[in-house]
Amino acid sequence: MGISMTAEMLAAYYGYGCEAREMFQGLEIAEHPSFTEHLNRYDVLFLNVQDFLSRAGNAEGMVSCLQEVVIREIRKMFPQLISESESYLMSALEQVYQETNRGFVIIIDEWDCIFRVEKCDTKSQTVYLDFLRALLKDKSYVKLAYMTGILPIKKYGTHSALNMFDEYSMMNPGILAQYVGFTEEEVNTLCQRYDMDFAEAKRWYDGYQFRKVAHVYSPKSVVDAMLREHFDSYWSQTETYEALKIYIDMNFDGLKDTIVSMLGGIRCKINPRTFQNDMATFQGKDDVLTLLVHLGYLAYDVECKETFIPNQEVEYEFATAIQGAGWNEVIKAIEVSEELLAATFVGIFQRKGILYGDS
Repeated sequence: MGISMTAEMLAAYYGYGCEAREMFQGLEIAEHPSFTEHLNRYDVLFLNVQDFLSRAGNAEGMVSCLQEVVIREIRKMFPQLISESESYLMSALEQVYQETNRGFVIIIDEWDCIFRVEKCDTKSQTVYLDFLRALLKDKSYVKLAYMTGILPIKKYGTHSALNMFDEYSMMNPGILAQYVGFTEEEVNTLCQRYDMDFAEAKRWYDGYQFRKVAHVYSPKSVVDAMLREHFDSYWSQTETYEALKIYIDMNFDGLKDTIVSMLGGIRCKINPRTFQNDMATFQGKDDVLTLLVHLGYLAYDVECKETFIPNQEVEYEFATAIQGAGWNEVIKAIEVSEELLAATFVGIFQRKGILYGDS
């Protein structure tokens, strides 16, 4: 839901040497007492793990590639502090901090891509987690570490590699709930500004809900709809969902029937605690559905422990996905459900003396 955009916004706010004050003027944050306290006061490391993984070609070489590239950039800024032989990123950051006394804000975008792309390579995953722990845990140069990703913090063995983080997810966004997407008030304002039908916006993009926020809209989709003046599905298919189709086709515990039910508006009880926070360990239907919640393909009612398809856009994507996945029996079931619903309406209207199809 625009998590990379959020990461870039934080980099602009904290980055030393940036002039971001004007960017935030007129927004709620600019009125907060602490707004100027941290504005453009830190050196920012913005690391897109997906880019480094693509550059290295494999997970094993990604950590080395990341350190080499970042140290080279730091050396350009502080040539007198970082020697040509330095190859350990943590040492380079410590040297800069000792000399400048200016802490680092470290922003890691798509931190979990290794677990999604190299989901069975546990050796590389462990190397990567050890690197993150060494880089971030109990380091005086770290003033803030912020990571974006789909999966919660990965655990291996009996201990968490990164247990110093506060986690906010689609299952439990906590105090950040109102910032996961657009609120209903914000979408209503946008619809008025762009002369768009608010009821249609609600049908297409509303549906995510949290304890303190009843209506959360997909921000990218809302923006695309406003700018294009057309309501449609602007969802981007990901490699994660393509991989997930494999598990859906396995039909854990009658998963296909559950998806058909949800396409018909039915909610499904799940136990999210069994999910192992990875893309390789699925024990049953609940694990697959929990991952779909983290991906944003399903919404989750934390009070009732129920999951459901949130809106027209996601329903459209489910229907499109199963049409190309050989789910003939599922497609037939959906068609039968639609025909049954239409027949039900006809019967109701006839009993009430209303001609079906009249306005």
